[in-house]
Amino acid sequence: MPELPEVETVRRGLLPVLAGVVIKEAVARRGNLRFPIPSDFAARLKGNRVVTLRRRSKYILMDFEDGLVLILHLGMSGRVTIYKAGETVDIGKHDHVSFITERGDHIVYTDPRRFGIITFTTVEGAETHSLLKNIGPEPLGNGFNAAVLLSAFDGKRANIKSALLDQRVVAGLGNIYVCETLWRAGIHPERQARSLTEKQVEAVVPIIREILQDAIAAGGSTLKDYAQVDGELGYFQHSFKVYGREGENCLAEGCKGIIQRIVQSNRSTFFCAKCQN
Repeated sequence: MPELPEVETVRRGLLPVLAGVVIKEAVARRGNLRFPIPSDFAARLKGNRVVTLRRRSKYILMDFEDGLVLILHLGMSGRVTIYKAGETVDIGKHDHVSFITERGDHIVYTDPRRFGIITFTTVEGAETHSLLKNIGPEPLGNGFNAAVLLSAFDGKRANIKSALLDQRVVAGLGNIYVCETLWRAGIHPERQARSLTEKQVEAVVPIIREILQDAIAAGGSTLKDYAQVDGELGYFQHSFKVYGREGENCLAEGCKGIIQRIVQSNRSTFFCAKCQN
């Protein structure tokens, strides 16, 4: 599933194409993805001007001039592709939603597994929308710091891996980047969140930010379905230190450990038992 860096990469790719532009036509070729697509989808977007695109956790929020907000979640296999004006657009069976702008650019949402979400809210109602209201602080924002994370971990018996994946604790982190964070911080994924010291939590915050920023700069990670809006694949997967490296040598300097894989909450966790304590 696309995580924060992949979603942010898509948002940044869409911004120069959509911000300030009127939607000439919108098409929904099916009535539902994970949830029903609004029945007035085409009517609400046609002739409406996009003001900007924001990201909240793993959701893209498209703000329109009349106060409408379109919420987009890519699900497990969702992909957004931009075809510039004049380029040939071949609509396939998994291309469920399209936008055509007044400039003639064609934006296509593709989702083979149909776990994505497209729904509406308003600017005033976005923060309290059921999909967004319980999401924690953005890890790249000023509201995320060691004090906030330490408070969230206080008394938390859950393992640190599960705690960081909890979207109520911090927004947008997924399996890949939590594995990479814990390796870089030298923290064993099975440790209880409440056992982390203040010094360890203070170290984790900048590591999370650094990894996310590096991943965004690399266009995200492509493991299967994800691609950037121009069709290019992300390439942060070439920088993975632990994720997907079961049985390989640990890359920490001076460490002779072997990367192991365990399953936590039905997700694979990759770590080095020698240098993660």
